Amino acid sequence: MKNTLQQVFRSGKFLVGFIIFMAVLLMVIFYPLISPGKPLEIIAQGTFFPPGTYVSVYDSIGSTQYTLMLDNAAAIRIDSKLTDQARNDMKTWLVADGIPAAQINTKNSAALMGLWEKNYNPNKSFSGMTFAKQSYYQRLDASLKGILSTTGLTIAAPDPTSGALTETGTIAQTDYVNISQVPSVKVLPLGTDNFGRDVLRELVTATGVSLEIGLVAGIVATSIGLILGLLAGYIGGLTDDLIMFITNLFTVIPTFVLLILISFSIGQDKRGAVTIAIVIGFTSWVWTARAVRSQVFSLRNRDHVNLSKLSGHSIFRIILSDILPYIASYVVMAFILQISSGILAEAGLSILGLGPRTTETPTLGLMMNWAMIYQAEILGKWWAYFPVLLAIALITFSMNLMNTGLDQVFNPALRD
Repeated sequence: MKNTLQQVFRSGKFLVGFIIFMAVLLMVIFYPLISPGKPLEIIAQGTFFPPGTYVSVYDSIGSTQYTLMLDNAAAIRIDSKLTDQARNDMKTWLVADGIPAAQINTKNSAALMGLWEKNYNPNKSFSGMTFAKQSYYQRLDASLKGILSTTGLTIAAPDPTSGALTETGTIAQTDYVNISQVPSVKVLPLGTDNFGRDVLRELVTATGVSLEIGLVAGIVATSIGLILGLLAGYIGGLTDDLIMFITNLFTVIPTFVLLILISFSIGQDKRGAVTIAIVIGFTSWVWTARAVRSQVFSLRNRDHVNLSKLSGHSIFRIILSDILPYIASYVVMAFILQISSGILAEAGLSILGLGPRTTETPTLGLMMNWAMIYQAEILGKWWAYFPVLLAIALITFSMNLMNTGLDQVFNPALRD
């Protein structure tokens, strides 16, 4: 056993994959301890604030409140919502509503917003306008509410005697904010998503939940595939025919289509992370069962297995002690791949809106879904989706590296 572990960790590919995976896992474990808080808590009133945003955190009457503090805050807030694309889309709607194009100045934020607030009707639709485009304009209108507000920001501090908050100063939205004068300043390294939530905290929590889904899905899929593969490969005959008939049925039906149908039938309210993981595992065991069956076929007539049969050992004991140890390394590799494919399957489901319910904890797929719904890729808000893609890539890449390294160690045909 010791020599086997030494061989495994001497494999360069396995070691690199293991280090990457452990780095991700350690971040998932320790970041919430360093920066505690709820992953889906709104901490900045705004849309897609960029990486490096400063937030001032203070306590008020037993509850934590958050106030956004930015250098040149008004300009950044307006630019984050009233992008060039949004200005052009607003002009398109106003022109369709009958406003002459010459009267619409997209460079003048105040004039443009004045026309928009006066003329826009969320229930109005024009010829050729799709329902999706009408919904987009409704979301755009909601995000622009109060964008030109000039109300100053109040800075408050607890009174030493009573503990109640008292006003210590105000900061106009056009002022330059000196963060050294703001109590309890926190930096958001990856900015915020469309809801004003810390993307980094959300990403760390989502990675942990996705790993949990992959682990549960891998256990379910590997267990089902291993049991069926062992029984079909060793017993053979009618048992093998029946198991392979069921396996072929699952093979004929596209796995992802079956996954979509089952997830849709469960319903949004009942789709928790563990439920989705079990569904993924239940639909992903087929190739493991077929592979284990083929491995057992090559082992069931070996001399040590025949000796156990002559000794009168039970089928359960023969499978457990004389066959399973010889395919254990293969089962471990299959388990690693099942975890990786489980994470990817959850991401695919969540992008389609069929993943875990959105009101509890995020997953990597749900973060991608939110970014797509609020058009982060179109608006150029890369921090809402690129870190998610990077996390998925790192996890799957590290697991595939570990699997390749194990294959080089345990597969005689690949040994140096």
